[in-house]
Amino acid sequence: MNQRIDAVVFDVGRVLYQWDLAALFRKVEPDEATRERLLREVVTEEWHFQHDRGRTLAEMVPERIAEFPEFESHLNAYRARFNETIPGPVPGSIELVERLHDAGVPLFAITNFGAEFWAGFRPTAAVFDLFGAIVVSGEERRAKPDPALFALAAERFGHAPQHMLFIDDNAANIASARAEGWQVHHFQDAATLEQDLVARGLLRPTGFSGGPL
Repeated sequence: MNQRIDAVVFDVGRVLYQWDLAALFRKVEPDEATRERLLREVVTEEWHFQHDRGRTLAEMVPERIAEFPEFESHLNAYRARFNETIPGPVPGSIELVERLHDAGVPLFAITNFGAEFWAGFRPTAAVFDLFGAIVVSGEERRAKPDPALFALAAERFGHAPQHMLFIDDNAANIASARAEGWQVHHFQDAATLEQDLVARGLLRPTGFSGGPL
C-alpha cells in the first residue's frame, strides 16, 4: 500500500485538540451580534495567524486595540485567556496517540501555534510527553504550509520524509507535505484515522485477541 513508516507526525489544532475562538467569546460577550462582528472583523483566524507566524502579542494586540478601541476588553481576553479557545481534545485522537506510543511508534508534531500561546498551553497537555520533538511555527517564525517548515521538521525528527506519516486537517498543509515527499493523512475524524493506521500496519484493530485477523 505504502512505503514503510518509521514515525507518525501529528498536527495539533483540530486534530488532537479542538480549537474555536468563539468558545472564549461566548463567555466574554453575551450579545450575539457584537460577538459575530468581533469574530468576523477583529479577532479573526487570519489575524491570529500572525502570531502563529512569529509576531508577538505585544505587537499585535495594542495595534488591534488602536484599530478597534471598542473591543479592547475582548482583545485583552484573547491575550490572557487563550486556553479557553481550546475546549478539549478531539474525540478519540488522544487515545490513538497513546496506542501508537504503546506500539512503539515514534511520535512527533508540527503545529501552527504562537510561541507565547504554546508556552501557556503545552503544560496543560500531558500527551505531548509522549512526543520525541514538536516543531512550533511561532518559535520558528514560519508556518505551515511553508515547505521550509517541513524540511526543518524532517531534519529535527531524524527520519526521511517518505518514511513519516503526516496527519493534518488542513488541505493546503497536506498538499505541501505531500509535495515534499511525506506520506499523508487528511484528518477528518479519529475513527477514519484509526482505520488508516490499521491499514498501514501501525495499529492493530481494537479488540485484537492475538489470533488470526
